[in-house]
Amino acid sequence: MDLVPALDEPLKKVLGPATAKVMAEHLGLHTVGDLLHHYPRRYEERGQLTHLADLPLDEHVTVVAQVADARLHTFASARAPRGKGQRLEVTITDGSGRLQLVFFGHGVHKPHKELLPGTRAMFAGKVSVFNRRLQLAHPAYELLKGDAEEAIDTWAGALIPIYPATAKLESWKIGKAVQTVLPSAQEAVDPLPDSLREGRGLVSLPEALLKIHRPHTKADIAGARDRLKWDEAFVLQVALARRRHADAQLPAVPRRPGPDGLLAAFDDRLPFTLTGGQQKVSEEIFADLATEHPMHRLLQGEVGSGKTLVALRAMLAVVDAGGQAAMLAPTEVLAQQHHRSVVEMMGELAEGGMLGGAEHATKVVLLTGSMGAAARRQALLDLATGEAGIVIGTHALIEDRVQFHDLGLVVVDEQHRFGVEQRDALRGKGKQPPHLLVMTATPIPRTVAMTVFGDLETSVLDQLPAGRSPIASHVVPAADKPHFLSRTWERVREEVSQGHQAYVVCPRIGDEEDDPKAAKKQKSPEDEADKRPPLAVLDMADQLASGPLQGLKVEVLHGRMPPDDKDVVMRRFAAGETDVLVATTVIEVGVNVPNATVMVIMDADRFGVSQLHQLRGRVGRGSAPGLCLLVTEMPEASPARQRLNAVAATLDGFELSRIDLEQRREGDVLGQAQSGARTSLRVLAVIEDEEIIAEAREEAANVVAADPELTGLPGLRTALDALLDEEREQYLEKG
Repeated sequence: MDLVPALDEPLKKVLGPATAKVMAEHLGLHTVGDLLHHYPRRYEERGQLTHLADLPLDEHVTVVAQVADARLHTFASARAPRGKGQRLEVTITDGSGRLQLVFFGHGVHKPHKELLPGTRAMFAGKVSVFNRRLQLAHPAYELLKGDAEEAIDTWAGALIPIYPATAKLESWKIGKAVQTVLPSAQEAVDPLPDSLREGRGLVSLPEALLKIHRPHTKADIAGARDRLKWDEAFVLQVALARRRHADAQLPAVPRRPGPDGLLAAFDDRLPFTLTGGQQKVSEEIFADLATEHPMHRLLQGEVGSGKTLVALRAMLAVVDAGGQAAMLAPTEVLAQQHHRSVVEMMGELAEGGMLGGAEHATKVVLLTGSMGAAARRQALLDLATGEAGIVIGTHALIEDRVQFHDLGLVVVDEQHRFGVEQRDALRGKGKQPPHLLVMTATPIPRTVAMTVFGDLETSVLDQLPAGRSPIASHVVPAADKPHFLSRTWERVREEVSQGHQAYVVCPRIGDEEDDPKAAKKQKSPEDEADKRPPLAVLDMADQLASGPLQGLKVEVLHGRMPPDDKDVVMRRFAAGETDVLVATTVIEVGVNVPNATVMVIMDADRFGVSQLHQLRGRVGRGSAPGLCLLVTEMPEASPARQRLNAVAATLDGFELSRIDLEQRREGDVLGQAQSGARTSLRVLAVIEDEEIIAEAREEAANVVAADPELTGLPGLRTALDALLDEEREQYLEKG
């Protein structure tokens, strides 16, 4: 669907090397097909002006407006000391608001002649603030001459397409390039089966491409978008359906636990009963493990819902049935923590082959990249001989040298850090493909699960175990109300005085790992607005220890500390020897310290919604209530503050993940999710188009069931090859 053989023509042949270079570097467009699939973001109508009142700060915008006023000023400056400096100020209006344009120096002559009051034009530039007013400095512009045939023709009659653009390439230049390649749209090969297209009343692909770029009516746009959404949803769902179909053909060893083996002994040890949700999900997993095809299941559970326990019971069931189980964690800190908590939960059942080990015991080994050679050799030996029933490690487990005696189950923690290819590498470790259980604490709306993890069946744990406490969350507006920040540190002291502990999270480490060039490049609008780098762990820890938290035991934890040091710090905190842990997001996942009751997140606006939700889940894990304070300097009306208010208002991760998706583009969500799915959906909106995705999934399953090789659908095969090529490329680039 992306690249169709007839549309493979490189842009540099069609548009010339200079334009093609900018398109490739800034928009990722390389061929005629790529450009045809670069759809307009919105459309302007000639009679209707854009709302200048709604301009977003620090974004490249394109507006259609009328010049209200233009004044040329002279001024003295270092470059023009005799008052010869020139500044042209042009005010434009659209009925909803006014916006100032400024041009300096030699750049004033052309606009001074052309931008006369009453002139209408398209203006493009980056919105900035000067003297508390929004302005565009040196915007590019294109005059709209209502009577000139050529202009009406170029802008396709009534509707002007506004393309996603960059500083180097304005929307109208992209529009002109699209006009040049539009005739090639006739060559586009249609991926949708005729029966599906006709049954749903969708227009053909060439017609959809023509109408999305040169619509005459709003109905043209709607028809084209419906059709292109179906393309994206359907081709992606066919890729996933084929994957599910191929998986279902694989053989696997059924793993059924014995009636009075390791699993039964473990359940007898548990000091509590499983929640209804844990029992239901465990049954789903055990049913999958008993079949002759590999299980592929996604286990979603709110932070603290007891996923690890469910996964451990599945691992014990497999060991009971004579196999081995491997658990993959995204970081060494997490692998060590999982290992510790599994060994604690199992007690003498984890001491297989040792004196004092229980009758059904097995060995639980840890395997990470930083282990000493001797310990590593022993762990590898225990895996190869089958002595170790359970291994917990980082992706070091996927390395070729690791040999298993009989790998029956792979549990992957925090799916979004693991791509499809890594899952495949691990599958190859078993004599037959092992069963696969993927855990994530990031709640994923149903449609995203169908889109991103469409090759996995889904189980959801939505009950919190008994004894978990509610977490109160509040936004602390440090700039508007500095006394709220002082109160934050008082609250931390109060909790510590009651025998509890606290986390303080900062976005940055602060040992100047950030090279100044990178820092310059990655300025967000908020950074520009306040010109302050994000707060750093090392600075913050010093300030707190010598200031508001003086006398308390404050320690730091971040990702670039040596693994042993991290482990020592975490152990001290878990043992209650440290009062306050100042950390980066290394504590986001899997850290379990029931005595920690306060989480203070500094510069909370620099984190994503699901990340904040994850961090908050680190407190309230014991019987004392949890408190999460989101500290920010963002002004009340800003989108960042609205995001934080949403997090403070609900503890429902699924609700937050919907908010997160609505606020961010899906491309980001799918891109970070895994290389196994489309990273940039162009017209399909995962939340809004729930119905299309669900229907496309059904249609795709039917098509694949009837013709797994798609022999009768060459257009669909081509589209699929393009999608998967792109996927493979991305995976290789990620390395």
